[in-house]
Amino acid sequence: MNTIEAIYQRRAVKQFDPDFEISKEDELRLLEATIQAPTAYNIQHWRFLVLRDTEHRAYIRQHLGFNQSQMTDASLLILLTADTLAWQKSPERYWANTNTDTQQLMTGMINDFYSGREWLQRDEAQRSIGMAAQTLMLTAKEQGFDTCPLMGYDIEGVAEEVRLPEGFILGPMIAVGKAIKPAHPKAGQLPLDELVIENHF
Repeated sequence: MNTIEAIYQRRAVKQFDPDFEISKEDELRLLEATIQAPTAYNIQHWRFLVLRDTEHRAYIRQHLGFNQSQMTDASLLILLTADTLAWQKSPERYWANTNTDTQQLMTGMINDFYSGREWLQRDEAQRSIGMAAQTLMLTAKEQGFDTCPLMGYDIEGVAEEVRLPEGFILGPMIAVGKAIKPAHPKAGQLPLDELVIENHF
């Protein structure tokens, strides 16, 4: 499957086969591809919380997730989070494969860009989550799996349940597995002439 095919075939599946299990090898390939997603200054804000424990997932579904079956029936349930303070946590390691001069240049730029701009720290973290989420879903589709992004959950409750660290934010959960029922028909895309603007509004 090529990228264009994966883009058009990726759908938000609502019903997953609870007996299907993704192999450890395929899970590793999925996550290794996901972390190829871009981030500003290569900060890699994202942290991928794989919710494995069945009782944990059942509790989230029943009490915090509006009883969405994807949370328990999918083979994998991955909660995308991001560290808004990653920019100040040994930023030289984000450029470990470059020379010392480049590391020093980039760490200085990172500090100048983020320091004192909490809104930007949060915005960049959310942008990084978004790019990782799409990379994950398209990779899963290329591997022959189905996905569903889930933001319909009690954000504060889930943050408490997973013991979200200070300075972290939550993005979507992504259910990954095998569909047992096709996704709903596409509701329709707005026309490009409404969505694409040239030069200025």
